[in-house]
Amino acid sequence: MRCPFVILSLCRAAPFVILLLSGGEIDVERKMRAAAILGLGSCANHLKPFARSTNATWQFGLPASNNEADAIIIFGGDGTVHRHLAALVALQLPVLVVPHGSGNDFARALNLRSVRDSENAWRQFASGQGNVRQIDLGFISSPGAPRIQGHYFCCVGGIGLDAEIARRANHLPRWIRRRGGYFLSLLPALYGFKPPRVKVQSDLPGSSSTSVIQHDGTAMVVAFANTPAYGDGIKIAPHARLDDGKLDICVVGSMAKARLLRLFPSVYSGSHLSIPEVKYFQTDRLRLETKQPMDVYADGEYVCRTPVEVSLKRAALRVIVPGAQTA
Repeated sequence: MRCPFVILSLCRAAPFVILLLSGGEIDVERKMRAAAILGLGSCANHLKPFARSTNATWQFGLPASNNEADAIIIFGGDGTVHRHLAALVALQLPVLVVPHGSGNDFARALNLRSVRDSENAWRQFASGQGNVRQIDLGFISSPGAPRIQGHYFCCVGGIGLDAEIARRANHLPRWIRRRGGYFLSLLPALYGFKPPRVKVQSDLPGSSSTSVIQHDGTAMVVAFANTPAYGDGIKIAPHARLDDGKLDICVVGSMAKARLLRLFPSVYSGSHLSIPEVKYFQTDRLRLETKQPMDVYADGEYVCRTPVEVSLKRAALRVIVPGAQTA
């Protein structure tokens, strides 16, 4: 057994000590090994409550393999989780999300509504309560590309007005994004916005070779969802579930901008589904085509440009959740 080395907190608060065994080895008592990913605005000081509550060895950053850790904690929001999804899927280690971002819709979908919720879930996991759940992830790829080439997403993706809002919100200072950045970006994004013509096709139930055209015309928004909400609480897909094997699709057809602004508050409660211009359905696979290539955003991050195919990867990610839910 090799000797451990010590990592000290770099925050100004009182330092704490983390023991990490060099080479990823553990001592004979088999302490749990955890890896911590710190998103923007997070530092090692935020790890202290988690380090105190468990007898674990820690490392910062993603482990090189699933033999080097037993679990991963991510401090951040939807964007931080999004940027690590491909590696997390490959590692297949249990992941705990600590809501520390400007948008924390993924954490809320896991019933992790506060840092305290994450602390409690971590203590339950460390005590062997088996509170690990397997959830689906969305997957965006180019038509005809190999199935392994693409981009995972955890919450919601889309094109149209919401993509323009996300682009603008990403340029705001972080403290503004955390206090209604999506809403504040709505008016400037709407000004000058022209609804694109979009062709939306989905697979027929039970068939991956036969598709049906769900929409072929102008649209304000085409959103595809794995969770009910995005944009820090906007319930674009109120019926979406993380483990139902389905993508929830919301198409908002063209309408006057004044009408859209008047109806916009309804999306926070999910009551927008009753609006005539809104079409909502579920599917296993989706194809989006536009006359001119358009930006595709997911989890608030730029992904690629149209045309795209969107599918679902069943039970792709293991997550630590409150309670005693098991995989």
